[in-house]
Amino acid sequence: MDPRSISFSPARGLASPHAQTIFASFFRPKQTPPLVRQRILTPDGDFLDLDRLMADRHAPHLLVLHGLEGSSKAGYVAAILRGAAARGWGAVALNFRSCSGELNRQPRFYHSGETGDALHVLAQLREEIPGPWAGVGFSLGGNVLLRLLAETGPESPLVAGAAVSVPFDLHRCARALDAPGSGMMAIYRRVFLRSLKAKAIAKARCHPGALDVQRIAAARGIEAYDDAVTAPLHGWSSAAAYYAACSSAPVLGRIARPTLLLSAIDDPLVPPASLPADAFENPQLTVVRTARGGHVGFVEGSITRPRYWAEERVIDFLAPHLASA
Repeated sequence: MDPRSISFSPARGLASPHAQTIFASFFRPKQTPPLVRQRILTPDGDFLDLDRLMADRHAPHLLVLHGLEGSSKAGYVAAILRGAAARGWGAVALNFRSCSGELNRQPRFYHSGETGDALHVLAQLREEIPGPWAGVGFSLGGNVLLRLLAETGPESPLVAGAAVSVPFDLHRCARALDAPGSGMMAIYRRVFLRSLKAKAIAKARCHPGALDVQRIAAARGIEAYDDAVTAPLHGWSSAAAYYAACSSAPVLGRIARPTLLLSAIDDPLVPPASLPADAFENPQLTVVRTARGGHVGFVEGSITRPRYWAEERVIDFLAPHLASA
């Protein structure tokens, strides 16, 4: 079924974007099918921790990418893993560097345009698992997925993709998070910065001279953090240069695999204008924009009996593409 023909109705009592976002973040079930933790080494001497849902090597498999300061333990990742298990698929939830519970070794982290690690994982695992692969990404992980699909074009190792609540325009989204005031945006910003800054200071202690600790501590916004940490660690002159290099909006036209773009117009972290109009011109992209849903929310039903609409749509979208591969 075409996902564009299915409407989303927020759960009673959860109509607002912040209610959708916060309820889903705290109450989405986190139980998963049995998983196997695997560590693989990277060419630069670091490591990546994977949590694998095992299946027949010829069965379809999903590569699942989490959002900013998330992990394979995130509720939305768990929902995709449960959906994959119900269909007999395998899956690999990639924990970005520093997100598996152990600080990574190298003087770098992950970022919104880091596709090399995901491609390295796919190259390693496709030797073992020749079955068709599809990608699923949420928020920052969705941006990574879209960049990967654009960079690999018709030669992509993924037969299809699905990206939920993507910050297509990184600079515009950083400005939204950094908006002045003491409302909900300030709360989101503090939550992200608390985790990000703690990791960056730990990284600075492990690699003296790599970062300016005083500048990290002084950062009061996402752009200031990216200026102090993300940009210098990964080779950009500024946060603005990083955003320009890694936003997925400019490269959507290069995606050559069927890909679902699912987002809500009321997403508090992703302004509607972040999605460029030309996204609708690429026939490989199925763009679904709901009026409500918040950021990685999409909670239907009721507060006592919630249903998570986005994850269901992702699995339904990918199924026919994996079956025909």
